[in-house]
Amino acid sequence: METQILLITPPFTQLNTPYPGTVYLKGFLNTKNILSYQADLGIEVILDLFSKQGLTDLFAYIEGKNQVLNENSQRIVALKNSYIYSIDAVIQFLQSKNPTLANAIVQDDFLPQASRFSQLDALDWAFGSMGFQDQAKHLATLYLEDLADLIIDTVDEDFGFSRYAERLGRSANSFDQLYKKITDEPTYIDQITLKKIDALVQKTNPKIIGFSVPFPGNLYSAFRCAQHIKKQYPYIKTVMGGGFPNTELRSINDVRVFNFFDFINLDDGEAPTEQLIRFVNGEISVNDLKRTFLLKNEEVVFINNPLIKDYKQKEIGCPDYTDIDLSQYISVIEVVNPMHRLWSDGRWNKLTMAHGCYWGKCTFCDISLDYIKIYEPIAAKEIVDRMEQLIKTTNSNGFHFVDEAAPPALMREVALEILKRNLTVSWWTNIRFEKSFTYDLCRLLKASGCIAVSGGLEVASDRLLQLIDKGVTVEQVALVNRNFTQAGIMVHAYLMYGFPTQTAQETIDSLEMVRQMFEIGIMQSGFWHQFAMTAHSPIGLDPEAFNVINLSTQKGSFANNDLQHKEKSGAVHDKFSFGLKKSLYNYMHGLCFDYDLQDWFEFKIPKTKIAPNYISNVLENETFPVYKSNQKVVWLGTIPRIQHFTKTKKGKVFEKAMIEVHGKSTFLQVEVDKEIGEWFVDFINDLKANAKETTSYQQLKNSFEMVTEQDFEPFLFSKQGQQICDFGLLII
Repeated sequence: METQILLITPPFTQLNTPYPGTVYLKGFLNTKNILSYQADLGIEVILDLFSKQGLTDLFAYIEGKNQVLNENSQRIVALKNSYIYSIDAVIQFLQSKNPTLANAIVQDDFLPQASRFSQLDALDWAFGSMGFQDQAKHLATLYLEDLADLIIDTVDEDFGFSRYAERLGRSANSFDQLYKKITDEPTYIDQITLKKIDALVQKTNPKIIGFSVPFPGNLYSAFRCAQHIKKQYPYIKTVMGGGFPNTELRSINDVRVFNFFDFINLDDGEAPTEQLIRFVNGEISVNDLKRTFLLKNEEVVFINNPLIKDYKQKEIGCPDYTDIDLSQYISVIEVVNPMHRLWSDGRWNKLTMAHGCYWGKCTFCDISLDYIKIYEPIAAKEIVDRMEQLIKTTNSNGFHFVDEAAPPALMREVALEILKRNLTVSWWTNIRFEKSFTYDLCRLLKASGCIAVSGGLEVASDRLLQLIDKGVTVEQVALVNRNFTQAGIMVHAYLMYGFPTQTAQETIDSLEMVRQMFEIGIMQSGFWHQFAMTAHSPIGLDPEAFNVINLSTQKGSFANNDLQHKEKSGAVHDKFSFGLKKSLYNYMHGLCFDYDLQDWFEFKIPKTKIAPNYISNVLENETFPVYKSNQKVVWLGTIPRIQHFTKTKKGKVFEKAMIEVHGKSTFLQVEVDKEIGEWFVDFINDLKANAKETTSYQQLKNSFEMVTEQDFEPFLFSKQGQQICDFGLLII
């Protein structure tokens, strides 16, 4: 059977794990018996470049140019032999193939050091909390970043480990600048990439080559590769899909683009790709294509046959990593922060719990587009089936659920299914800070392997959160963050400044809220983004309603999503950027909580109006939960046992029971009345024996009251009841 389509992720996306676009698509094509092959050119080019031969060639190229080098580049070139002879060992270490090298990296004078190592003195405090291997990974990352600085200074100013020529893809209303770059001679990095393309074509001989372009940072490489294919292999059809065209190229009409790509597919790729393959094979007419741009009579046309239906999530198959050598990926630690490192350290299988966003209301978000608008959850059993399949095929039990926002109820069912099957996994995902995330639910998620969540606190101002239609309050976010943190799950917050009508006072108050959350320890990581107005968001569609003026009134012929805007009030938010990010960097590392907020800014800011103990008061004033009769009951502990004994008080003998339960590292002993002890042991035994059945809170309550002839709530909220709950009795 011949290869129908070669699926490529062009340089560069991630170093530690494949971007999932091609992996998802290959899994779907398997269900249709369509032979495909996939490649991540990003990691392949990096490994070629950062090798003994790669650096030998690089230094020879630099010295052959006879250019004036800056002081840092001069130092690296002077130390070229140290780099050339250490690079293979360092890469193997970052691939987890040479762990003992950590000793040489940390303790010996093994790594050559340039400007990136100058920050080490400021990070001495952080190394105390890092493991030995992590210290070595961080130092090895600085070593690679020094080499990247050399490449940027001497060879290619657009180079970056996770993005390449990103500036050309950002807000590119016109194709002119990108077109000019593509028609220039291929860069040093391009030449490595194009050799890889040639090898792949020779190996697979495909009819179609599809490029997954999720970000502006791999757009240029996609065009450079497509140009090469058109010159060298004109009989092969080229197609682009992914996050960038889905958001930016929905109104494309520049015919020059189609000198490189025969087709551009939008949104979910399964049906469009299947139809495209059938069209190229002559099985259907051009009018049967699905969400596809192409050139017809020298005009760009969009064909979307409404009779061709999209596939349901249960029909798209399991992601397939075949063809990609997962052992080649490298784990780096750029920032000394346990949550932040998840994006760059370790290999994660990518899965989705639900298509789209179940909330779908945030006014800054592209909620008018199908990839967010159409919400379709996958059954928990199906999700865990896919997890088990991926564990078998990848030998990796780490999962990153890449949802827009994973629904709490579905997360609960997935966690229960994981526990039911006794799977050992680690996973993390994106969420909304819903009040549904009770302490008990967070503990269940933790027990199933959840290690971290990320979600949008955004502006940390109740007025603005209402304007965003976020559906949460700062108080609610604080309580949910506390629940996750106490359960042992790390929390990353997406933070925003510059939202329409946001005042300087609100920006500073927002920073104070964030400072308090970090100081109390209920947030472990965050990142400030400046608000960007997009064409497909409610704000972009109706800027007048948010008191902003859209300056991008002319529709470009290429990318059309990011819109230039200004506030009617004349507010300028850029000036807050440095102070917000510098303060957050310190807060993430447990520093400078006692600094006055003014210390982070070089201009006068208003004093915060937020009380210094606002967040701690919110946490202290939480009331007891009110349980619903249909909530589920889960016991995380082992089978309990009881010891009977009697107690005499004022001449009266009472029959008592000591409930005893072993935990992994703990031991619970709770003294209760005999009837309660016997009820509890029987109830837990029944619960374990009928694990496939759902036990509700009402059944728990009725069972207790029938056996003991006492009201349940007073016991539940008593000291003994709370001890049992804390040990593992969850009501979710």
